[in-house]
Amino acid sequence: MSYSGGFNMEDIIKMKPGGGTQEPKIDQLKRELARLQQGKTILKEEITERKSLSECLQKELATLQTEAYTLERTHQAKKELSQKLQFQCEESKRESISLAELNRKSEELLSQHRCEIQELKLKRRKLRMKFENQLHQLIEQHKQLHAVIGGTRAEKGESETGGIHVPSK
Repeated sequence: MSYSGGFNMEDIIKMKPGGGTQEPKIDQLKRELARLQQGKTILKEEITERKSLSECLQKELATLQTEAYTLERTHQAKKELSQKLQFQCEESKRESISLAELNRKSEELLSQHRCEIQELKLKRRKLRMKFENQLHQLIEQHKQLHAVIGGTRAEKGESETGGIHVPSK
């Protein structure tokens, strides 16, 4: 069995020329044993470091998995919220369009009513002017009649009128 550090059992136990084995040297075996124990200690330290690193990496993996799960849940919640907000936005757009159409119709109706009001005002103004003209004509006719009647009464005298005198304008 050979070791990658250079240990070879055959080097320690050398074969004798007659087919026997030569006893290994004790000093050489002690050095080899010390070297192997030192290698074992180094390997134990490396194993301990690797176990520690493995545990650390396992903890980090668990932390990252937890974070990934949390992020996935957060992403899903935000995705649902985004869909809900998108739906509300579309609803608001439809409602806005509907209200704009209703507003446009209301403006048209308001404009129509304003025109009707103006027409009514114009008709009333014309009627009032016609009435004022008729009233003015009646007043003039009345004055003329009064002047004619008043002139004949004046001829007859004031006694017949009862002393009432109607002034003419």
